[in-house]
Amino acid sequence: MDRAADLVLLSNRVIWMTEGDPVSPGFLAVRDGNIVATGPRAEADAHIGPDTVLHDVGDAPIMPGFVDVHAHMEVAARTAYQTVDCRAPRCRNVADVLDILRDHLDEAVDGWLVGQANLFFDQKLAEKRLPTRAELDSVSTEVAIVIRAGGHVSVLNSRALERAGIDGGYREADYSITGLPTVERDEHGEPTGVVKEMDNLLPLPKLSGDALRAAIRDGVHGLFTANGVTTIGEISETVAGLREMDTLVRDGELAARLRVYLWAPGTVSLQQACAHADWLGLTAPEDLMRIHGVKMFADGGYSAASAAVKKPYVHEGHHHCGEVALSPDQIGDALRQTAAAGLQLAVHANGDRAQEEVCKAIEAAGGARPGAPAPRVEHAGNFLPEPEATELWRRAGIIPVPQPVFIYTFGDFFPTYLGDYGRLGRFPFRRLVDEGWAITGSSDVWIGSEERATNPFFSIWCCLSRQSFLGEELDGDQRITLAEALRMHTINGARTLGEEEVYGSLEPGKKADVIVLDRDPFAGSADDLLDVRVDAVFLGGRLVHDRQVEVTHNSRI
Repeated sequence: MDRAADLVLLSNRVIWMTEGDPVSPGFLAVRDGNIVATGPRAEADAHIGPDTVLHDVGDAPIMPGFVDVHAHMEVAARTAYQTVDCRAPRCRNVADVLDILRDHLDEAVDGWLVGQANLFFDQKLAEKRLPTRAELDSVSTEVAIVIRAGGHVSVLNSRALERAGIDGGYREADYSITGLPTVERDEHGEPTGVVKEMDNLLPLPKLSGDALRAAIRDGVHGLFTANGVTTIGEISETVAGLREMDTLVRDGELAARLRVYLWAPGTVSLQQACAHADWLGLTAPEDLMRIHGVKMFADGGYSAASAAVKKPYVHEGHHHCGEVALSPDQIGDALRQTAAAGLQLAVHANGDRAQEEVCKAIEAAGGARPGAPAPRVEHAGNFLPEPEATELWRRAGIIPVPQPVFIYTFGDFFPTYLGDYGRLGRFPFRRLVDEGWAITGSSDVWIGSEERATNPFFSIWCCLSRQSFLGEELDGDQRITLAEALRMHTINGARTLGEEEVYGSLEPGKKADVIVLDRDPFAGSADDLLDVRVDAVFLGGRLVHDRQVEVTHNSRI
């Protein structure tokens, strides 16, 4: 026998995620963090020695760890430390929101109380509107109160506007971070309290040092590891956060592979991103954490009516189509610089017009460079009113990166904001899979995401149920199979990151990133997927999550 395995896992239900999606009894043999052998259960003995750790999980399924290719993990982790949860449906109406804010006034940090609210908060509250500046003033005029509704729209009270320097004479910045900044004004030119695409311009409290480190450590475990996510495509927020991640990974306290996309210009400039090796100085093992790409924003969000679309918005008097914030020259230059640096370019393009202009610019710049990662277009595949657009995707050589969780989050509201045009091509996953696109599922977790956004089984449920926030079935003919949805969240995610030879399926030569489930996802209905739990997580063969141990520990506290 060759050298015995360090770890052998046996199960009567192995979900291999190999071609054809076979599910069968079998074993995995792991040595030095890698899968060295697989096969029928009867062949496992050949790899077991006196020091081998043997885990026979019986009928509990095992499968590859999930891959979340687009997340704002640092933002989500900090949110748990610095915000009051005002999200619907826990808050049913404006009165509920005001009551929760009043109850938490003593938790203000540096004179700020930040409420976390959902995307499309105005559509999810009973009144179908946002809380007003005056209503927030009724809670306090001494504490600066801001409700951040999904990161694209915020509502400020009078004290918050004052501290942010936003008054009748304020002029918005003429550059884009997440979209073009907007301050809404009343008939007298005074700010109403609603601002759009301005969260990063507000002087909100920051976390640093030990508090930031703890937030990231706890956030990764609770939001990702406990849900079976072993690889995270992290969109950077702060350099300080990256340094804390590096320390945590190096010290074995962060149980995930981090593929970081530096946000330009939100975190650093494009030039700094491409020269990150000269100044960032990461110390963690590269297979666990590395700078993988650059993320840029071409437009904003639908909730702020700032996604760049081809037909005008109809919601609340809007009669514009949004703006594309990146020029073809900027996109072409970014493609050249990132390719030269060996980084993957990822461009946020929510609206169909933004996606078209981004893809045309990439095509004009020559598309993906030989030997360089193919560029990603974030959110391509969420709203596709013109089916022929995928022909342009192919010519440009882009990878579309849609988010199934948004079926639930805001699938209802495309028609509200875009009229009948918004009923066309909502999350057309069946068509994209049939066309041969290896689409992925990702959380895009940020402030205001739904509570289950980082649980891949919630995303998978969205693919199968296609149920919206309001309980409607959204374009059921675009439903895909469970096997296809699992591939979206495993091997397809690895392929999007250019690492399908490293993880994403259970095959010899790949990393032993493996999760154990408490039940068979194929055995029940689509709704039963919401109850699937991850009992154990192995990262490179190391046990990093044991639900039973953690449940027992927590019950004793």
